[in-house]
Amino acid sequence: MSIEADIDSSIVYKTMINFEQIKGKQGVPMRFTPTTIPAVIVIEPKVSADERGFFLESYQKQRFSEAGIPFDFVQDNHSKSEQGVLRGLHYQIQQPQGKLVRVIAGEIFDVAVDIRKNSPTFGKWVGDFLSAENRKMLWVSPGFAHGFYVTSPTAEVLYKATGYYAPQWERTIAWNDPVINIDWHLNGVTPILSSKDKAGKFLDEAEVFE
Repeated sequence: MSIEADIDSSIVYKTMINFEQIKGKQGVPMRFTPTTIPAVIVIEPKVSADERGFFLESYQKQRFSEAGIPFDFVQDNHSKSEQGVLRGLHYQIQQPQGKLVRVIAGEIFDVAVDIRKNSPTFGKWVGDFLSAENRKMLWVSPGFAHGFYVTSPTAEVLYKATGYYAPQWERTIAWNDPVINIDWHLNGVTPILSSKDKAGKFLDEAEVFE
């Protein structure tokens, strides 16, 4: 099933162009690396550290815009999860959200799935380990389902969202969809799921974006 949503397909192209423009600049305090799905970007901030601790910029509007992420963020969220918890795969079919995800304690394996029906990467996924140590962030564009698995004893996740939470439009795709076939790095562990996530639909039954 598909449903129209207000997603600008030009964002993917703009992301690639602007990354080429900025990646060679010296002194840029963030590195933006498109994944194999260019609308999902790994962001690595420059960290200034000494015996007192460290400082980093986690967001700067102009730099993000130059890197192809021109969105305004309207909501910040903070979650804490125990080891083995898997959250996802979540999205809002109307009022879609882009998410900037980072970890301030512990480690997660963070995943984005392209559910834009007309995308050449529809049904494909990308993932990366985000941790308090590596300080990586993941930009997940609108039009994607998002989820993560906690690999450390606990993890605290912060994410900025481009749209307000709208529970009436929230949808869940099954974490274990056999067609998407995500490698969650479970290492034989059965993940801990909410009742909502246990009821997630397979991709061929889910509402997706045009």
